[in-house]
Amino acid sequence: MDLKLGVLALLEAKPEKAAEVKEFLIGGKEVVDREPGTRTWYAFQIDDTHFGIFDSFADGDARRAHLGGEIPKALGEVGPGLLAKEPELHTVDLLAVKREKGDVPS
Repeated sequence: MDLKLGVLALLEAKPEKAAEVKEFLIGGKEVVDREPGTRTWYAFQIDDTHFGIFDSFADGDARRAHLGGEIPKALGEVGPGLLAKEPELHTVDLLAVKREKGDVPS
């Protein structure tokens, strides 16, 4: 199954809340592990207060299910207390994907 679609979310933590944002993102993996349509999910840190999430999907139904799922809902609830501004959310079309032979998203 080819990966065709993605979501990129960029987050800016309030400086005093950066550690909590980091823990929120680390904990998010357990949630997306239960989402069969989310084929890859990366949570990353850019610098002290900037973080992000990148997900990939094979089709629009899976992406819509994720966007209506637990992580966006939880982010909507805790975001105002943790983030310096609203998350920057982008849906993207994947143009090319490289995978090593034998790599399967876990």
